[in-house]
Amino acid sequence: MSQTLERVDAPDLAGRSFSLTDNAAKRIAKLRDLEGNPKLMMRVSVTGGGCSGFQYIFDFDEQINADDHVFDKAEVAVLVDDTSLDLLDGAELNFKEDLVGSYFEVNNPNAESACGCGTSFSIG
Repeated sequence: MSQTLERVDAPDLAGRSFSLTDNAAKRIAKLRDLEGNPKLMMRVSVTGGGCSGFQYIFDFDEQINADDHVFDKAEVAVLVDDTSLDLLDGAELNFKEDLVGSYFEVNNPNAESACGCGTSFSIG
């Protein structure tokens, strides 16, 4: 079941947290504006797979699911489902622009190793 108005405050009751940098918040706001939908929120989730065992998934959503945690910064919101938050606890979402390109990056203290492209990771 999805909801559209209620938000769960972070960190959650177990003390888990997730944050985003100013650069990430600015880029999410820009992408949301380009889509023309002020209700869009970035969803960060983790699935099995990728080069290193787990893979980060970035998507946009306007629905908050019952197991989602909402992390706000600078008038943008990032959704992380409860299961993914176990693997992302204490992580920070950043947006980088360099000579190679621009991309979202997760600085995850739970990741023991990551692949070269930074989209997958393993835990110990």
